Amino acid sequence: MRIGDKHYESIWLDKDDDNAVNIIDQNKLPFKFEIISLRTVGDVFNAIRNMTLRGAPLIGVAAAYGMYLACLEITAYTKSREHLRNAAKYLKSARPTAVNLEWSVNRQMQQLAQYCRRDRLVKVALRTAHDIAGEEKDKCRKIGKAGLEIIEKLSKIKKGGTVNILTHCNAGWLACVDYGTATAPVYLAHDKGISVHVWVDETRPRNQGARLTAWELENHGVPCTLITDNAGGYLMQKGEVDIVITGSDRTALNGDTANKAGTYLKALAARDNNIPFYAALPTSSIDIGIKNGINEIPVEERDEKEVLYVEGLYNDEIVYARICPENTRASNYGFDITPAELITGLITEKGICRAGEDDIRKLLSEKKD
Repeated sequence: MRIGDKHYESIWLDKDDDNAVNIIDQNKLPFKFEIISLRTVGDVFNAIRNMTLRGAPLIGVAAAYGMYLACLEITAYTKSREHLRNAAKYLKSARPTAVNLEWSVNRQMQQLAQYCRRDRLVKVALRTAHDIAGEEKDKCRKIGKAGLEIIEKLSKIKKGGTVNILTHCNAGWLACVDYGTATAPVYLAHDKGISVHVWVDETRPRNQGARLTAWELENHGVPCTLITDNAGGYLMQKGEVDIVITGSDRTALNGDTANKAGTYLKALAARDNNIPFYAALPTSSIDIGIKNGINEIPVEERDEKEVLYVEGLYNDEIVYARICPENTRASNYGFDITPAELITGLITEKGICRAGEDDIRKLLSEKKD
């Protein structure tokens, strides 16, 4: 996607240094645009853990490149099998909710299992990481095409009037490799000349909507308005929202979907106001090993400091300010689970399906280009 006049993806191998994987430091956006290089497994772990990079698809791709860096760390004195197993376990522990992390590391380990020589391991790991990155980018493009059909229908119903889309958190290209999931249909619709406008939830406590989604959309020229998290229901009551599209960090086989905390409340408001609610996700975010998302999807509890303090720009420096009494304690669940019955449909690279086990199994079994 565009930043100014230049195209960027959210992660890439340094063209001048095969030992470096470059990412955009999302903790600095939108105040500062900085590119940092990851050179070790520890670098990748820390980038995922401290949310220098985030978003289920991007976490998976980063972990795949992390396994490539793990192969580079092998020396003549390293027990390669043990080293790779340790690296895989370490990376998987970085964050618990996004299933893409475990999925991509397992795929790397399966590909590497038949090799022992360092040169072969490095070559295969790099190829696999490139493959995963390319596939995720292509999936997002196809998610965009599938979701575009919904926006086109809404535009026709409104006789060319602006389609108002509400999002929560950041499920844009920064959270993926390119295009995004929830934003992909928006970008494609905008580029096609369809009038769209996005209501951007600020998404407390880390404000990924305000800091990332708004920044993305503005760079691409998509009209958007930042709103407080709790204003969405009122906008729906006023008829100012035509559709809600969110992302997904993990979707269970029954269609229950984990996304940033607050998503469930948007789904309830959408149902009460007869507004379609869609979750956009690559099939790599569907966990067929979990049959009931509400009971089984692990929900990350993050540091209470994210709630106790607000982060912002002051005198050209990113600073923290406390927003509550000194002895206040906070709870910080990073995600919530939206029940399948509140979801109109799942927008995937294979098309759109209902959020239910039978439909999901059928979707996953289909072979499509």
